[in-house]
Amino acid sequence: MALVKECRGFTPQLGADCYLAENATVVGDVIMGDECSVWFNAVIRGDVNSIRMGNRVNVQDGAVIHCTYEKTKVNLGNHVSIGHNALVHGCTVEDNVLIGMGAIVMDDCYIEANSIIAAGAVLLEGTRVESWSIYAGVPAKKVKTLSPELFAGEVQRISNNYVMYSSWFKEKKD
Repeated sequence: MALVKECRGFTPQLGADCYLAENATVVGDVIMGDECSVWFNAVIRGDVNSIRMGNRVNVQDGAVIHCTYEKTKVNLGNHVSIGHNALVHGCTVEDNVLIGMGAIVMDDCYIEANSIIAAGAVLLEGTRVESWSIYAGVPAKKVKTLSPELFAGEVQRISNNYVMYSSWFKEKKD
């Protein structure tokens, strides 16, 4: 069973039909929407500030979501995919965003809707990502405009697939 832990008087609140892997950790001031999934070894730590997640957010294996005490919060929109081993810290992410494997998103970043942060990218503090764009590199910069085909093939596909994957792990009730 996942570690869901109260901290400083806040107990995480999960939406309907969420999946938490057995070794996932969700702590403190976290409010999660419906059909979210938190995978193996992922940590969502709302101990020092609030974390808000929309519907159909997936936090993949080893990813970390955290904030800065009395400074930054995390706000994630709907249909957000946080790739394996990504670090998302004190930022805002609008709807329909893919944050690639191993990417780092620092405090006060703002990622507009319908965009991709490439695997291994590092968004420096305060970076604003334009809607319908792909950011890559260290430090991350816009490398191209996101096509409707790539949006459907990556951002939407991954978000939808993780809802399906989580169904494989949920206990079936007789």
